[in-house]
Amino acid sequence: MKFETINHDGIRKLMDVFYAKVRVDKDLGPIFNEKIGTDDESWKKHKEKIASFWAGMFLGDPSYSGSPLRAHHELPPFPREFFDVWLNLFDESLQEVFEDEPRSIIIERARMIAQRFQMIIYDHRFA
Repeated sequence: MKFETINHDGIRKLMDVFYAKVRVDKDLGPIFNEKIGTDDESWKKHKEKIASFWAGMFLGDPSYSGSPLRAHHELPPFPREFFDVWLNLFDESLQEVFEDEPRSIIIERARMIAQRFQMIIYDHRFA
């Protein structure tokens, strides 16, 4: 059963579905596994942290602490096209977890964030 509204349970389910795909993706898997680790406990912590990011964005949950832009900016360089890979996997996962209305709200926000990150990382990178 898909979630009809954006809520904590749906966000947690999204993190499970999405990161299961990311971990094995030929492009994203190596980057994420290098940064997060390959053990399930490390991934559990990462999923909880990112779930709190999305919960803050859509539900006003104040539990997230961190700087997602800085985290991406500090990664070793990776091709800009990987943002499209990320968005495609994210949207695939959204389609499995949420009904159309909440899915469209979340993917639109994700696209805006990805666009902003790309602009800062690739178009305004400082040496």
